[in-house]
Amino acid sequence: MTDLSALRDQVVTLTREVGKFIFSEAANFDASRMEHKGLNDLVSYVDKEAEKRLVEGLEKFLPQAGFIAEEGTKTEQAEEFNWIIDPLDGTTNFIHGLPVYSVSIALIQRDELVLGVVYDICRDECYHAIKGGGAYCNEERIYVSKVPSLSGSLIATGFPYYSFDLMQKYLQVMGSFMQGCHGLRRLGSAALDLAYVAAGRFEGYFEFNINSYDVAGGAILVQEAGGQVTDFRGGKNFVFGREICVSNSPQVQQEMLGLIEPFWKE
Repeated sequence: MTDLSALRDQVVTLTREVGKFIFSEAANFDASRMEHKGLNDLVSYVDKEAEKRLVEGLEKFLPQAGFIAEEGTKTEQAEEFNWIIDPLDGTTNFIHGLPVYSVSIALIQRDELVLGVVYDICRDECYHAIKGGGAYCNEERIYVSKVPSLSGSLIATGFPYYSFDLMQKYLQVMGSFMQGCHGLRRLGSAALDLAYVAAGRFEGYFEFNINSYDVAGGAILVQEAGGQVTDFRGGKNFVFGREICVSNSPQVQQEMLGLIEPFWKE
């Protein structure tokens, strides 16, 4: 039986080490070594080296686990355990010198998230959770906020940067949120959006065309902090379904889904 508590401690240490490497590279980042994976989809040598270091460490901690990794350092998946990792969530921010980026790691057991770590590199805040163990920022227990309704909520989202076929629908969704909540924010790191919901800084977050490695680490943080996590239809396909809606409470969740649903019908 896997000791999730001990494993979490190992992952936190590794994540902090890799985060320090990323932070050190930010001061003298060589933009000439940047690559384009697709339209507005950037990757740097920092992403690749960070992922390599994460994979090497995680392989030692749980040798039987497979990997779902953004930069493809290792792609073999296992039947029971798989690591889902984003070595640098917020690459565009990093490249432009905007200090909002993170490392995100999750462990999924078959189809259930059991461990998550998100490291806010520039704030030196390491968020972590294991199934049934609560959510923490560094050593402090964290909880979602107690704001009771969407009208008083600060909501995070992301903007589409490729695959623009659903952009008009999404702009309509964002328009509804702008009129229905306290404010709408776009940080550029989905993992931090989720961590900040878990910590009570945001009341909710939603985004589409999102990848598993962007949201898996943060989703369990929200769950363990007492929040709600679903897809846009209120279902459970939020890790691999490419859409996610999270909030601090069932009431706010239903209000958020109610704003999304009219524009997001099949």
